[in-house]
Amino acid sequence: MKTNALKAAFPHTLPICVGFLFLGMSYGFLMRSKGFSFVYPMLMSLFIFAGSMEFVTVNLLLSAFHPLYAFFLALMVNARHIFYGISMLEKYKNTGWKKAYLIYGMCDETFTINCAVKPPAGVDRGWFLFFVTLLNQIYWVSGATLGALLGYVIRFDTTGIEFVMTALFLVMFMNQWEENRRHGPALTGLACSLGALLLFGAKAFILPAMALMILCLSLTRDRNISLKEKEEGRKP
Repeated sequence: MKTNALKAAFPHTLPICVGFLFLGMSYGFLMRSKGFSFVYPMLMSLFIFAGSMEFVTVNLLLSAFHPLYAFFLALMVNARHIFYGISMLEKYKNTGWKKAYLIYGMCDETFTINCAVKPPAGVDRGWFLFFVTLLNQIYWVSGATLGALLGYVIRFDTTGIEFVMTALFLVMFMNQWEENRRHGPALTGLACSLGALLLFGAKAFILPAMALMILCLSLTRDRNISLKEKEEGRKP
């Protein structure tokens, strides 16, 4: 059962592996360039496991200690996970002891896979979700640690490497678009994001956009479920 779940989860995480290794290595290089031992990025990627916040933490460690400021900064940077968590309540039901780790290890990329991908027939859903989460964290920790270790011996400019994840999300969005007949939820997300971007600007649009998405999708939830059931009923 566990082996089948691992085999089913692994192919879906390969694109994440490529992106996480590149981004993780850039993070490790950055930490090393600031004078930190490889132990710092290794442990931070293991216990914080929030890529954006880990990059921000570099400056926090080098500046004066302000715990309240750090708390609110972390909340603002990662508040989007509140919305992720709400949407995963049903998915994480009846997963037993794995639920605690699934909550802890849910990053943007893991959320995308676990939300969109349905485990194959005969594969335990809880173990499938678990291995997607675990593999993605292994990729990130490995990339961060390797980058820091390489930072001891080589130097190069990593400016622009963060675009890897933007490209990754674009490819995953296009894949979901092609696999689903109904594009209403995707178009809703695009419209909410564009509207929030225009109203609040690039630095503050994420939370309003997600709040608007949740509202719109909640209002149309019954209709979307009905359409999905009709589609599944027409399948041979």
